[in-house]
Amino acid sequence: MSPPTPRLRRALLVLTTALAALLCALAPLPAAAAGPADTDLAADTAPADTAPAVGTAPAADDGSADTAPAADDGPADWTARPAGGGADRDARPYVYLEGTPGTALQDRLAVTNSGRAPLTVRLRGDGRAGAWIGFAADTVTVPARTRAEVPLALTVPPDAVPGDASGEVVADDGDEEIRVPVRVRIGGPTLAALTVEDVEISGGTIRYALVNRGNAMLEPRLAVRADGMFGTLLDRPERPLPLELAPGRRVERTEPWPDAPALDTVTVRLRVTAPGGARDEAEASATYIPVAPAVGGGLLLLGGLALLGSVAYRRRRTRRGDSEPPDTETGGTEPPGAETADDRQPTTETRPLVKAGPLVKAGAES
Repeated sequence: MSPPTPRLRRALLVLTTALAALLCALAPLPAAAAGPADTDLAADTAPADTAPAVGTAPAADDGSADTAPAADDGPADWTARPAGGGADRDARPYVYLEGTPGTALQDRLAVTNSGRAPLTVRLRGDGRAGAWIGFAADTVTVPARTRAEVPLALTVPPDAVPGDASGEVVADDGDEEIRVPVRVRIGGPTLAALTVEDVEISGGTIRYALVNRGNAMLEPRLAVRADGMFGTLLDRPERPLPLELAPGRRVERTEPWPDAPALDTVTVRLRVTAPGGARDEAEASATYIPVAPAVGGGLLLLGGLALLGSVAYRRRRTRRGDSEPPDTETGGTEPPGAETADDRQPTTETRPLVKAGPLVKAGAES
């Protein structure tokens, strides 16, 4: 077989290119065909997914639509909140009452039982305003999937100071308790007074206490400044504190100071303010000394003093030994180990006299 001519080779190349282009154009067709099938499947399953949600909506129409749907499969639950005649009042975050000293103010507390068993809760007041609250019933039993509204009355004492008072209503079922805040505005002139007390510095912490000396609810703000021997060490501008200070309330707080000096004498000043013109300042001083260098320096100083004392004592003893006069009885000092005349021959006072007689008698006989 003869080899293909150049014209035949060009024809084969064109044919091959055309077939490849045709295959590339036909390749996406199966995927595109699968798209409508998937879409149809999703359309068929969508009603099945949404059918249960649509079906449970009518079951919630039993007087407790906000919690009943979740109570079928979940654990028993209950809530306590301020009650009211409409949806807006039901959403109140706390009980708010206004009155003058000696008046009785009324409100209601809603207890909702979304569980399958009856619920028994005990009600009580807590805090300054909570002590003024009385309930129609201190113990309430709420049937399953039912909401009960309990009337309450708050009587402002005749001698109450005008201003703001706060407290809480506590509902307790034996296992857990829910606290509902209570705010009372007592009519009359108000006085905003705030003090900062008992400022202490301990390492990297500043401790202090805030006291509401007035009759209005206060939201205090705090500024901190610390000065050392060589200038300002800390300067924090005024900022709000995350608390509400009721009249007569005292709160102890701490202010972190992680960059406290290691060696310095500092004075810390605290300034507190609150709306209504309340303002006060307090300060405290402290001395920072590093413990390890101080102990080492003290030991070194004691060692130096002991060494100086020992040298002075030795010098004093040496001087006293040089100033002593020579011994006049012996005629001078003798070298160590030398014998004296008294040591070589005993004196007559120490001779034994009993041996002299026999010696003299023996000489006469001879």
